[in-house]
Amino acid sequence: MTRRNILITGIFCLLLIAAYFGNGIYNNRTSATTSPESIPYEKPIAMKQFDEEYDVIVVGGEPEGVAAAVSAARNGAKTLLIERREELGGLFTFGMMNFLDIPQGADGKSVSHGIFEEWHNLVGKGSTFHIETAKAAFQKLVDNEQLLSLTTSTNVVESIMNGNQVVGVKLQNENGNFEVNGKTFIDATQDADFAVMTKVPYFIGGKDVGVEDKKMAVTLMLHLKNVNWDKVKETALIGKFGEAEVTDQAAWGFSHLHYEYKPVEQNTRLRGLNLAKVGDEYYINALQIFGIDGLDESSKDAAIEKGKKETKHILQFLQKEFPGFEKVEVASYPPELYVRETRHIWAEYQLPMADVWTNRDHWDNIGYGAYPVDVQAQTPQDYGFVLADPKQYAIPFRSLVPKEIDGILVVGRAAGFSSLAAGSARIVPTGMVTGQAAGTAAALSVGVNQSFRDMSKDTKMIETLRTKLDEQGAFVDHISTDYPHMGEWFDQSIQQLLNYGLVSAGYSNDLKIENDATKHSFVKLLKETIERTAPKENTELRKKITTIYNNEMAKENRLLQLADATQILTALVNDKEQTASWQGLIDQGVIGGKAAENISSENHNIKFKEMYAICAEMIRYVKE
Repeated sequence: MTRRNILITGIFCLLLIAAYFGNGIYNNRTSATTSPESIPYEKPIAMKQFDEEYDVIVVGGEPEGVAAAVSAARNGAKTLLIERREELGGLFTFGMMNFLDIPQGADGKSVSHGIFEEWHNLVGKGSTFHIETAKAAFQKLVDNEQLLSLTTSTNVVESIMNGNQVVGVKLQNENGNFEVNGKTFIDATQDADFAVMTKVPYFIGGKDVGVEDKKMAVTLMLHLKNVNWDKVKETALIGKFGEAEVTDQAAWGFSHLHYEYKPVEQNTRLRGLNLAKVGDEYYINALQIFGIDGLDESSKDAAIEKGKKETKHILQFLQKEFPGFEKVEVASYPPELYVRETRHIWAEYQLPMADVWTNRDHWDNIGYGAYPVDVQAQTPQDYGFVLADPKQYAIPFRSLVPKEIDGILVVGRAAGFSSLAAGSARIVPTGMVTGQAAGTAAALSVGVNQSFRDMSKDTKMIETLRTKLDEQGAFVDHISTDYPHMGEWFDQSIQQLLNYGLVSAGYSNDLKIENDATKHSFVKLLKETIERTAPKENTELRKKITTIYNNEMAKENRLLQLADATQILTALVNDKEQTASWQGLIDQGVIGGKAAENISSENHNIKFKEMYAICAEMIRYVKE
C-alpha cells in the first residue's frame, strides 16, 4: 500500500498524523523510552530443520541483518536469518551500545527511515533505549513476517560455491549439521565474515588510503547503577569537566576528563562521556582501548579483561571527583566490545570521502547517510578527528555489490565505503538503511532472475528498487544541494586531499582556506601526501621527502612563500640539483591544471587553498 492509499483512509490518516508528531522528536533527547515489559518476548532458538532452499539467506542478526531479512520477507521472498549468538541485536544488545547517533539531513530531520524507524518507535523514539526492549523489538519485527525463519545459536561453517557464485551454506548448531541452498545471500555481520568466506575481496583498516596500521580504539561500555542524575546535571551546569549537556535521557560532553583522569591500565584512556540513562540504569561510551585486533578473538578477550580492570579505576575516580557518582556501582559488563572498524569489502562503487564532502546524490541512491565523519583515536597520544560534517549523501546500490563474487550483498559498516567515508557510514541507523535496501533488492533479484551485478547496471531495475523502497517507508528522494567551496578553482584539490584524509574540516567544515600557510605546515602536508599516495616501490621519493621534512622542521617556522614551495618541490622531484622556478615545475608537469592557472608566479605568501592545490597536484604527479 502506498502513502497515497494510506492518506485516503480516515483511520490511517489519524495514525499518520500521530506518526508525524512522533517523528518530530528524533533529535529530542528528552523523549520517553518504552519499558521492557511492553513488548512480549520469547527467546529464539536454534532451528531443528531447514528447507532445502531459501530465496534469501541473511547471515548475521545485527540490526542491519534484521532490517535485511524483514525487508526481503515483506517483499515476498522466503527468507532465512542466521545468527550465531543466542539473541538478536549484535552491537546494540551484546555490545550494550544503546546511545543512538541518528544522522540528520540538511533540514535537521532524520534521514534513517523505513525499518529503522519502525524499530526506533518500538524502543521509545528517544536517543537511548533499554537493552532488553531492543532485543524484544528486533524479535517482534522478525516474528511478524510469515516468510521469515530465524535460527539462533547457529554457526556458518562454510560457504558452498559454484565457481564465483554463492549457492549455499553449511550450518552447525546443537541439533546437528545442515546444508542449505540459497538463491541470494546478504552478509550483515560486523566484519563481513561470510563474504570473506566466499572469497569476496577486501582490505583492512585504512589500507585504501595508505595507512597500513590504522586501528581505531575499541570501547568496553560501562553499565552502571546508583547515579544521582540531578547532581550530574548540576556538574554540567558549573562546567567542572568542560562543556556538557544533560537531558532526562542522556548526557554528553565533559571533555576535560580526557586530561583529568589518569588511566592505570596500559593503552587505555577515558574520553568525554556519552552517557545514556535508561530507567535506573546508566551506560557510558567513553573507555577507549588501543592496539586491539578486532578480528582476533584472543585480542578482543584480552581487551575486555583490561577494560573491566580499568572500569574499576574509573569508578574510583568518579566516586571521588564527579558529583552524582558518589555511590556508583558496576551493574554488569557487556559480553562484547564496541569495535568500530575491521574489514571493508571492495565493491562495484567504493564510496569516497569526496562524495560525503560534496553531499553527492547518485542515480542508484538506496538511502542516505549524514553523520559526521568521525575517525576515532588510534593511539593514546591522539584524540581522533572529524573530517567533515555532511548535510547528507546518497549511498549507491553499487556499494553493496562486492567485486568478483556473485549472489551476495554486504551491508553495514563493512560495505563498499572507503575507510574514511566509513567514519560516517558505519553507524547502525545508516547500516539498517542499507540492510532494508539489500533485502528488497534480493527479493527483486529472485523475482526476475537477475544477478546483483547486472542489477547494479540496470537503470530500470534500480528505479523499480527505489520505488519499492519509497513505498515501504525508506527515504530515497533525489536531493541536489551545495557544499563548501563548490565551484572554486581549488574545489577538486580539496576533494582529492579529503579522499586520503590529508585535511580535516571538523564539525564546522572549515578548512581555513584564506589563512597563510607556514613552511612547517607545508612540509608536513607534503610528507603525508607522499607517504599515502606514492607507490611503495618509489623508495627514493619517500627518502627525499623524509630528509626535506626533517631539515625544514629543524628550522624556525615562518610563513611559506611561493619561492620556498618552489625550492622544496624542485629538490623533491629532481635527481640532480636544478635551478628552482615555478614555471620550471609547470614545464616539468609537476604543477598543472587549475593550480598552474590560478597560483601567481610572482613571489607571495601562500594561502592554505594554494597549499592544498599544490599537494593535490603532487598526488597526480606521483601516481603518473
